[in-house]
Amino acid sequence: MKVIRTAIPDVLVFEPSVYSDERGFFMESFNAALFHELLAEHNVACPSPFVQDNHSCSKKGVLRGLHYQKQPYAQGKLVRVIKGAVYDVAVDIRPESPTYMKYVGERLDASNKYMMWIPEGFAHGFVALEDDTHFLYKTTNYYDKSSEGTILWSDPSLAIQWPDTGGYIVSAKDAEASSM
Repeated sequence: MKVIRTAIPDVLVFEPSVYSDERGFFMESFNAALFHELLAEHNVACPSPFVQDNHSCSKKGVLRGLHYQKQPYAQGKLVRVIKGAVYDVAVDIRPESPTYMKYVGERLDASNKYMMWIPEGFAHGFVALEDDTHFLYKTTNYYDKSSEGTILWSDPSLAIQWPDTGGYIVSAKDAEASSM
């Protein structure tokens, strides 16, 4: 598995080894020992074990985010796309961090099979670039509604360069979120 560094050192992109032939392909989508080894090699703290898997399906233009969980339910996320494509965004919301209020964005799709590690202390969101996009993610903590936080996806202070999808479809909750 290859590790791709991002502009925020704690956020990593993983490119899995994929073995293809005339039948299709095989890949190991997660291996805890290898995941922790690669994080350690890149001086990124190893998270708590994953406790929950989530799966969403979105139409082209659906924009979900920017979401995070406050302590004691803060979550690290390992995200990937198994069908379709997204532009995935992680925003550093750790006030003491040198990359506070900075973001990284990466295209994740069924073809590149990239996975992005987003540690605790980040808000997360994505926009679906294709219809019928299936987005999967593992979390290091359980969802807790009372710990949920949302930042306005179009917050001018973040200046996220979302790709043009011909219009965004945003939930009422996300549309009414606060700026940083």
